Amino acid sequence: MGGVRRPIAVADGRFRLLASGSLLAALSILTPLHTAPSSAGDAPVRGSAYMGLGVLAHEGEQGRPVGTRATQTEGVDVSSHQGDVAWPDLWDSGVKWAYVKATEGTSYVNPKYGQQYNGAYDVGMIRGAYHFATPDTSGGAAQADYFVDHGGAWAAGGRTLPGVLDIEWNPYGASCYGRTPAQMVSWIREFVGRYEARTGRAAVIYTSTSWWKQCTGDSDAFGSANPLWIARYAATPGALPAGWSRYTMWQYTSTGPIVGDHDRFDGTPDQLAAFASG
Repeated sequence: MGGVRRPIAVADGRFRLLASGSLLAALSILTPLHTAPSSAGDAPVRGSAYMGLGVLAHEGEQGRPVGTRATQTEGVDVSSHQGDVAWPDLWDSGVKWAYVKATEGTSYVNPKYGQQYNGAYDVGMIRGAYHFATPDTSGGAAQADYFVDHGGAWAAGGRTLPGVLDIEWNPYGASCYGRTPAQMVSWIREFVGRYEARTGRAAVIYTSTSWWKQCTGDSDAFGSANPLWIARYAATPGALPAGWSRYTMWQYTSTGPIVGDHDRFDGTPDQLAAFASG
């Protein structure tokens, strides 16, 4: 794997809670950190995709949530696009969890993974890894294996979140990666099945409702087992994909403080720690 990745000692311990205060609001001078491709001719280089790239290109920004619910916990998601992340600043602003891109397909690993994944842990955050899916390049089981073998494994102890399958609009070409809805559902089933067999945890599925409807036929096959991370840059999460009655995480903006992509866990910090523990 690219970058320096030192061993991580994962141990149970009290999840450090700090009041977010008003610092997050003070940092909310919004500067876009991501620019979506404007046309097919602007398609990014393979491996450079990040969580929400396709969502931003196809659905855009439709607004921002008003206020913060006391029962939700602020998080971020990052990739090599952000470079070295200022984790102490994020922690002080009220961010308590993070997801880091580990892999894409079966040939790319994030060269900034070590600084990002370990850095989040070192400041006290609960963190996890995500895989950017490319169903047009290899099978779901193969990509799950690659993810687990290159940073996506889960560990007990309350500080590691279950792995995420980032399945969204294809930034490299055809929206549904050239697959029919039935084929896409089969691919996703292969990935989440292999991930759970390897780690003992059900993978979180990150997606947008509009992509899910178009590319899986609005399948209801995963809601009973796999937590949902909904992507929608708007005032509310909106309607959810079939099979889910609630979301676990919500990516609500690509233009938040410090790193751009900000998210909310639908629960308190104690509930977040329980979710990490499995």
